[in-house]
Amino acid sequence: MPPSPNPESGRGAQPDAAAGFEAVAEYLCGLKAGGSKLGLDRMRLLAAELGHPERALRCVHVAGTNGKGSVAAMLEAILRAAGWRVGLFTSPHLVHVGERVQVNRQPLAPAEIVGYVRELDVLADRIAAREGPGDRPSFFEYMTAMALLQFGRQRCDIAVMEVGLGGEFDATNLVDPEMTVITSIGFDHCEWLGHTLEEIARAKAGIIKPERPVVIGRVPPAAETVIRARAEEMEARVISVREVYGENLAVYPETNLAGDYQRWNAATATLAARELDSRWRISERAIAHGLWHVRWPGRWQRVLVGGRRVILDASHNAEGASVLDANLARLRAETGRAPIVVVGVLGAERAQPLMAAICRHAGEVHLVVPNQPRASSYEELAALIPAGFPGRVARTTVAEIFPGGDHCALGGPDDSIVITGSIYLLGEVLPRIGAGTDAG
Repeated sequence: MPPSPNPESGRGAQPDAAAGFEAVAEYLCGLKAGGSKLGLDRMRLLAAELGHPERALRCVHVAGTNGKGSVAAMLEAILRAAGWRVGLFTSPHLVHVGERVQVNRQPLAPAEIVGYVRELDVLADRIAAREGPGDRPSFFEYMTAMALLQFGRQRCDIAVMEVGLGGEFDATNLVDPEMTVITSIGFDHCEWLGHTLEEIARAKAGIIKPERPVVIGRVPPAAETVIRARAEEMEARVISVREVYGENLAVYPETNLAGDYQRWNAATATLAARELDSRWRISERAIAHGLWHVRWPGRWQRVLVGGRRVILDASHNAEGASVLDANLARLRAETGRAPIVVVGVLGAERAQPLMAAICRHAGEVHLVVPNQPRASSYEELAALIPAGFPGRVARTTVAEIFPGGDHCALGGPDDSIVITGSIYLLGEVLPRIGAGTDAG
């Protein structure tokens, strides 16, 4: 398979020197709109212009099909509970682009983003003039560079870096981490990573570094074989969630994030933290505190909006669909009512398993189209509704469902409203509900 792209690359019109945040944000969005160039070459050029800030960074590198963001957030919370100053780099963002780069969970401020874009544009112009316009850095490379600079300038003790896409050829793979983590392997981004679990595992295992331990979560046997082979080549010790915790979920660590899969993620984060303990002095108390105080919105997150129970859950691929299936079944058993499900997805390949899971449990399905170029249309989503589905199917918008003023237009006080699919859909919902009130 070809190497994966650095996600969200392209080119926008450069803002002038006096431009404010809105113009800079529009420029960054323009960088996402273009095509992709495969590999690490552009990131290497940019890192060299920056003086290689990645070489001074102590970090943990986290990859995986699902769960990598949750595990990264858990590890950040654990390290902070242990008393360290911690950087966190994740993608995509929910609402504000600054969420991608955080220090002690404080996102990049608009003024900081403006400053970094001005600084990086000078270097990007220099690279483009020397190497050619095709080597001008992409959006994701800009954000990766911002993270490396911010973590160094804010004197972070350690950072948790989440892979953007794949692993081996992702822009983040310039780092030399203390350890690597691979949370899960499933089918997503197959056009870039491969159409078998072995191919996808091989791409993600590309983050494993020589003689640096690797923690693996619950991955399919075929994928685990590939990961272990890569680890053996790198002389990297493997720590496996399944080997330590087995199949009995009751013995897995607990976390304030809901869902069985979050306990799998908690186990992965726990093993990573224990592996770091000898150097970073992480107690079991710090691990427990971090797992119970981690913040990671949009993952089976329960809020109250206008008296309605609303659950926000970014399930966007086949592996996520199987988890959503189990969560919807449990929700229906708990409430005694079929939930109302709002769904919007990017791409038919992702939509198909999600729609199948949703229609097994929902009483109503409301189709929306996220404001993204790759979003599935109403017609594409409607075509995936099983012919025998007995419930109501409607086409709507986020603005119609949540018109503002703490109001939800769907269901009644006894209903549960599940918003699922693309994380970009959740990013449109959250500003309209003000994150709602925690429903516990």
